[in-house]
Amino acid sequence: MPRRKVINAQVSPKGSLETLSQVEVHLLSEAGSGSMYQLFRQCALAILNTGAHSDNAKTILDAYKDFEVRIHQQDRGVRLELINAPADAFVDGEMIASTREMLFSALRDIVYTENELGSRRIDLDSSEGLTDYVFHLLRNARALRAGVEPKIVVCWGGHSISDEEYKYTKKVGHELGLRHLDICTGCGPGVMKGPMKGATIGHAKQRTHGGRYLGLTEPGIIAAEAPNPIVNELVILPDIEKRLEAFVRVGHGIIIFPGGAGTAEEFLYLLGILMHPDNQDVPFPLVLTGPKSASAYLQQLNDFVGATLGAAAQERYTIIIDDPEAVAIEMAQGLKQVKQFRRERNDAFHFNWLLKIDERFQHPFEPTHANMANLDLSHKLPPHELAANLRRAFSGIVAGNVKDKGIRLIEEHGPYEIHGDAAVMQPLDKLLKAFVQQHRMKLPGGAAYVPCYRVVQTHAEELAS
Repeated sequence: MPRRKVINAQVSPKGSLETLSQVEVHLLSEAGSGSMYQLFRQCALAILNTGAHSDNAKTILDAYKDFEVRIHQQDRGVRLELINAPADAFVDGEMIASTREMLFSALRDIVYTENELGSRRIDLDSSEGLTDYVFHLLRNARALRAGVEPKIVVCWGGHSISDEEYKYTKKVGHELGLRHLDICTGCGPGVMKGPMKGATIGHAKQRTHGGRYLGLTEPGIIAAEAPNPIVNELVILPDIEKRLEAFVRVGHGIIIFPGGAGTAEEFLYLLGILMHPDNQDVPFPLVLTGPKSASAYLQQLNDFVGATLGAAAQERYTIIIDDPEAVAIEMAQGLKQVKQFRRERNDAFHFNWLLKIDERFQHPFEPTHANMANLDLSHKLPPHELAANLRRAFSGIVAGNVKDKGIRLIEEHGPYEIHGDAAVMQPLDKLLKAFVQQHRMKLPGGAAYVPCYRVVQTHAEELAS
């Protein structure tokens, strides 16, 4: 990406921010090279870079190699000193309000996450402990509001979508807003922005005050999907698995729009959870939707699920084509079932404690070449376990496409190899080829997509490159 204008500035939070201790400030600022400092620097740069038409984290980081952020403790709280920051984040020398809010949200989450990891209370070796950790991260970010009836709709989908698909997401968001429903997304561009933008109009028409536009992200992907300015609650989870669990714990229903590998990862994650035997009776409205032009994509995704996970998985969701109002009605009705279910079982409205999430969905997956090649992608596995491994395969593809570390691994060692049964590999290969043909792997207008993977049958017959 071309280098843009830069600016030096000093920024203090508006309103209140939890005061950092001297130890916390030292951890962030010592020598300017500690791991926590580098993590905050990357997230800060992504937030300041909101609006850039690039989904390549490495490109963004390389374009601002001389960007620095220094954290200063003062009596009234924290002050940030920004050096060589993107000038687009400022108007007449003042930082845009939404950017300032998200910048200090990033500081809050990164410091809290690091401190919590050192707490004796945290147990990252058990499923219950991991869920408790996600709960505390969300509570610290003030994302959990007790007593509020279920109305958070999570919207998943791609950042690389057509104008028609983007406009459709705004129409759906508008219908959701008219029904006083709040929006939660991955906080970036495309599908992560459209529903929020539509909902703001619906909320305004209904004079809905305090509408929530919750964005959940994680450090490895934030530079590729910088938060859109509509997000009014930003939470940065420590890794993709915590982020995905946060979505299904805090959300009450999910809408999936057209997308690419990242959307397939999210979809498989949710299906794997819903197909767990302990979750058979748990209501969780799930709708796949898009405009008429996306009907082929939705059918391809549905066919892939049928071929790999079976008809039982297909029964867990509804497909609605080109009807935003019907999507909103379906979701509103589903949320009524969620409300009734949780009342009957005394489960919290603000956090889905009853949903069983198997540990294989919770532990971070490191997409190295060895780990990708060793994934067990076999029909012999129970469907929810196969879904977990397919989710990991797509997670690796996302890393190779847009994450700084993944891109560098591909540059050094070549494409990942994904091995498995022909009965799984053939539908996977077909779906991935469709994503490439439909330009769903990268932002429109960028360089031609070069696959970061090779799909290989167990018997070493190469299907795609």
